[in-house]
Amino acid sequence: MTSSDRNDSRGPTLDSPPNSAPEKPLVLFTVRMIYMVLMITASILPFAGVAGENPLQMPLLDSLAPFLTTIAVATVIVLLDLRTPRKQLSVVVAMYLAILAGLLAAIAIAALIDLIANVWQLPESSISLKYLTLLKLATGITLCYLAVSIVLTTRDDIRLVIPYVEFSKQTRGIRPMLLDTSILIDGRFNAFCKSGFLDAPVVVPRFVIEELHRLADSSDRIKRERGRRGLDNLQRLQEAREISMTIEEADSPEGMVDQELIAFAQKEQLRLVSTDSNLVRVAEIRKVPTLNLHDLASVMQGQVAPGDTMTLEILRAGETKGQGISYLPDGTMVVVEDGGSFIGQTLEVTVSNMLQTSAGRMVFAKAQPPSSET
Repeated sequence: MTSSDRNDSRGPTLDSPPNSAPEKPLVLFTVRMIYMVLMITASILPFAGVAGENPLQMPLLDSLAPFLTTIAVATVIVLLDLRTPRKQLSVVVAMYLAILAGLLAAIAIAALIDLIANVWQLPESSISLKYLTLLKLATGITLCYLAVSIVLTTRDDIRLVIPYVEFSKQTRGIRPMLLDTSILIDGRFNAFCKSGFLDAPVVVPRFVIEELHRLADSSDRIKRERGRRGLDNLQRLQEAREISMTIEEADSPEGMVDQELIAFAQKEQLRLVSTDSNLVRVAEIRKVPTLNLHDLASVMQGQVAPGDTMTLEILRAGETKGQGISYLPDGTMVVVEDGGSFIGQTLEVTVSNMLQTSAGRMVFAKAQPPSSET
């Protein structure tokens, strides 16, 4: 499989537009126009034959009122459709099934009402039949409303009542990981994915990519570099063979991106992966499963203790006179006392202290002068 085939199978890419198909608005407009034409035709046809036989004897109100009513109903339906551009399939299916259940119940009750009317032998001209007809209509509308209301408010638990039927998304097995901007900018997640230890799908919302684009276009140099680095890391994740990554089409947040991330994780039942401690704390309060990459890095760091001796290369001078800076293989900074004069050299150091900060761990060590052979 080529790289392009892999990207095609994973859904939208960085350069794909937010809408899955550019012609989608045109298709919807055509469907709505066809619906309006059919409704207008349906309102005219029943009266066309009558008007053709006796056009002068048919009152204008008798033909105009149904026509205007049908157009008004069709207009209201189209406006409601326009007001809800992003519909959830589970909600639509739930509403259809609820209306079907309500109609079946209404038919059963209407048959019972007709049976009672036949037992009473009410004449066709009786006003009681008019009230019974109104009762059947009101009962049917009420039952449909109650069925829709009950299904929409209890659809998360309906599978407990009807096995193998569920209207809410239930994730089974390994939960996918939802990445935020801090993870994509950090870059360590890419290395973790390439290691082969990650077997969960990765999800990136569209609004996270838009946030990276805003950072990449910022006038601030630091923000611009962070945004570009995040986009580069995202591109590498898309090309990686070791993971399955998808870009979810989600509504752009009107407020805070962090709040939208938490809401999206709750809705789709995802695990939020971040290096933002504040975001992780808020997500935990909202009962969203979270993974902090800093915690994983701390666990994976090599264990050193005061008194341990190691061999390091002094890379540069420290902020304080006489200090040298080196790094452990896991990236931990080591501040070497009396190591400033050994820059570019390798020497033994003894660990004297360790400090855990919000940015990670820092090790303090003391240089051991190189032994001179005589």
